[in-house]
Amino acid sequence: MNKKEVNEQELVAQALAGDTASFGLLYERYLDEIYQFVFYRVKSHQEAEDLTEAVFLKAWQALDENPPREVPFRLWLYRIARNTVIDHYRTRREQVSLDAALDVLETVDGPETLVVRRERVEELRDRLQTLNEDHQEVLTCRFVMGLSHAETAVVMSRSEQAVRALQYRAIVALRNLMTVEKATTPPFQNGNGSKKVKAAPKTTNGTLTKEESNYV
Repeated sequence: MNKKEVNEQELVAQALAGDTASFGLLYERYLDEIYQFVFYRVKSHQEAEDLTEAVFLKAWQALDENPPREVPFRLWLYRIARNTVIDHYRTRREQVSLDAALDVLETVDGPETLVVRRERVEELRDRLQTLNEDHQEVLTCRFVMGLSHAETAVVMSRSEQAVRALQYRAIVALRNLMTVEKATTPPFQNGNGSKKVKAAPKTTNGTLTKEESNYV
């Protein structure tokens, strides 16, 4: 156990005892990270700021009733952030139009290509928001925040194998989305103007097929 982990455990223990100063230090340590996670799931900096503040307020209020006993404090915060974003969209019922997606992932050769230059952050966020909720979450955890499969499994309350399968399907969804967009663009039409989109192979009970394993 390294010094940072020991220090964090001490801060969490003190925060559990009601020490606001210790919680303030934890807030400062993870504020930017949680903000970035939330930002990729919403539509504006202001929304991200408001929801991030709500995450830490909920965390402080949850210390008594639902403290981070079984998972690291950092991943506990991610869980709260995830649920806060879900609640936000359940309340607003907003849908992101496909027209809002920009030309970010013109070629997706694998998971690595989801990590783009910082100046294209908002473009990447728009692209991710065309996917369903689970696909957004797994790609944000894995390739935006850099969480491991194990950490992502904790945040999403799934098994590692399920996360790997979900990650594969999310990447294929991006591929198919890009293929559909290209097929509807006149300069790239072939024959009758349509282009066949290869469907993602199906998984069985969350188990990866041989083809899927190439993507995780």
